[in-house]
Amino acid sequence: MDIRELNPKDAAIYRELRIEALTQSPDAFSSTLEDALLKPLQATADNLAAESAVTFGAFLNGQLVGNMTLLRETGKKLKHRANVLAVYVTPKARGKGIASQLMDELVEYAKECGGIEQLYLTVVSSNHSAIQLYEQYGFEKYGTEYRSMKTDNGYVDEDLMVKFL
Repeated sequence: MDIRELNPKDAAIYRELRIEALTQSPDAFSSTLEDALLKPLQATADNLAAESAVTFGAFLNGQLVGNMTLLRETGKKLKHRANVLAVYVTPKARGKGIASQLMDELVEYAKECGGIEQLYLTVVSSNHSAIQLYEQYGFEKYGTEYRSMKTDNGYVDEDLMVKFL
């Protein structure tokens, strides 16, 4: 397996995996499949080029099978914080430690890029495997946002987690 930072040239394959994620796990993300399908490919490329974000991709046999994004806060008083977003591993590649390797890369990047002291994330409260992964990396729950999202299936609660570097 190979993990590397995605760039604007990866926009098409990243968009494809993102659409899969929103199809497979629609309640896990605040974005909707409908919005993702309407989003032009150039917008995805622009996101991959953003200075305040880095998206890591995991490749298995040359195919993108997982991703994880680190979005750094840009406000003067918030530059010590970053958010972990858009975490996904395709079902056929799960159970191979891909999410752990992505998290290794992301945490190491955050430590090396200077100034980041805290990593934040939100995770659907019922996603026990993701919560277990995050806890293994030192993330601690500091609250729950009840009814965080409203879907066709009802409300979704999210746990708020932080890791101090």
